[in-house]
Amino acid sequence: MMKWLLPESVADALPDEAARLETLRRRLLDLYQAHGYELVQPPLIEYLDSLLTGAGREMDLRTFKLVDQGSGRTLGVRADMTAQVARIDAHLLNRAGVVRLCYCHSVLHAQPADMQASREPFQLGAEIYGYADLAADLEIVRLAAATLQAAGAPAARIDLGHMGIFRTLMTLAGINGEGEENFFKLLQRKDIPALEAETADWRPELRAAMLALPRLYGDRTVLAKAREVLPKVPAIHKALDDLDALISQASDLPLYLDLSDLRGYHYHSGIVFAGYCQGRSAAMVLGGRYDGVGAAFGRARPATGFSLDIRELCQLATLPLAPAAIFAAALPVDANTDARDARAQAIQRLREQGERVIDALPGEMQTPGVNDVLYSGSVCDRVLVLMQGKWIVQAS
Repeated sequence: MMKWLLPESVADALPDEAARLETLRRRLLDLYQAHGYELVQPPLIEYLDSLLTGAGREMDLRTFKLVDQGSGRTLGVRADMTAQVARIDAHLLNRAGVVRLCYCHSVLHAQPADMQASREPFQLGAEIYGYADLAADLEIVRLAAATLQAAGAPAARIDLGHMGIFRTLMTLAGINGEGEENFFKLLQRKDIPALEAETADWRPELRAAMLALPRLYGDRTVLAKAREVLPKVPAIHKALDDLDALISQASDLPLYLDLSDLRGYHYHSGIVFAGYCQGRSAAMVLGGRYDGVGAAFGRARPATGFSLDIRELCQLATLPLAPAAIFAAALPVDANTDARDARAQAIQRLREQGERVIDALPGEMQTPGVNDVLYSGSVCDRVLVLMQGKWIVQAS
């Protein structure tokens, strides 16, 4: 095996991709800052019991584990930053009232999420803590949509669901633990034959409600159908009212309903959503409400947020090309100090104006050819030359 080969589902970011990723990262973090979100940077590793708080078995399987040689305790390499940011809000910041936080950094998966996924996603997200009402969910859904818009890949569809409906049905049916998790997976797959078999001995009204969930998707009229077939209990009424209000207050967004499109079984508690873009079948952004996740860190807080893999978004993003550089050829070795100073000052002025300038090393030459590629690999379309005692920029 060649030593330079990388593990499966891990890749380098070469100059063009790295430049696009950084441009997109800066653009989106500036967007969040403009909305009042503060940037945090959780550590790459944590004690495993803290890192996996509320995450469930799926995240446990995705997490690389190692032993801390100092303490002897098991550490985990983060596979998701949501719990880490909840810990920062609950335990370290410990602020009263509403807190808005954002983050952007690499995470590591022991196994890729699917055949095409990277094991090193570049996770970006935003969270609101300390506000339990619908206005925070609305803000988060709007910010997720603004994220895709800012990347030049606007949302084609944003599917809404509500974990409260599923959890209420499970309570009414007396299902919990592994049984509840099994029903959750069947709903995610919309596996109606399996649901029919698993609910064969349920009360007729509850069985009808569970079998209706996979079919309750589409536009706002779905809510009227849901009110007809789902149990007439306060928790379900509240969930449907919240979904109705969210759609009413964000009529400019491409919102749709899918009451079985659920995720985050172990921590989501309310409205959940998935944003889809043209040209991609899988969801680009996932989010929702996860109240109480901070309890394990000493302070239960209402919370709602979203995250996405910026590497995947970058594949669809519309971003400006990196500006071409100016090539400043090296002076002859016998050039005097005044000439060198004048050239250095000209280069500095251009850089202060936002130009990219290649300050050529002795012997470094610009080569002719496609796109005027330099030996250094940078693309230049202009040169800095000395004419009549002045340094000027002209086309190469």
